[in-house]
Amino acid sequence: MNDKPTSMNADGIFEPFSSEDVPVEEWSQGTRFGSTYRYLSGFGGSIHVGVQLEELSPGMESSLNHYHMLEEEHAFVLEGEMTLKLGDKAYVMKAGHYVCFPAGQKAGHSFYNHSDAPCRFLMIGEKNPNEVLFYPENQRVGVRLMGEGYVRSSQVEYWEGVDTDKPG
Repeated sequence: MNDKPTSMNADGIFEPFSSEDVPVEEWSQGTRFGSTYRYLSGFGGSIHVGVQLEELSPGMESSLNHYHMLEEEHAFVLEGEMTLKLGDKAYVMKAGHYVCFPAGQKAGHSFYNHSDAPCRFLMIGEKNPNEVLFYPENQRVGVRLMGEGYVRSSQVEYWEGVDTDKPG
């Protein structure tokens, strides 16, 4: 059972709400990665689409550079500016800028706040429990369904290591 607050009323109906009503959550990994965010869609009852209002502090990165095999993601900058790392290129994104990362687009993406002020943006994406993610910079593969990650160098061919001549 989820004990996080939501916009559900006593009749079980999810009602409109202010983003300020949604609790601020924070995550970080070392001094390089981290952000604060409000998980709007969870508060509003969504189970298929994820929407979060994220704030990236100066000098921080939003995530490991990655791409999705099954999910589509979107980002819309509300205020401030940051650098989008997309494949081998970098783009400065400012308030009003938007980007879509289609499922299967084999160009890793992540954000870095190069400015001296926080950058606020919306992240919108699917919540596919079977998602597979690829991390180009360190050749890792994440399998959400299993809650596990692998190094791609451990890749094997389908029949590798199987005795194909011995009966089961």
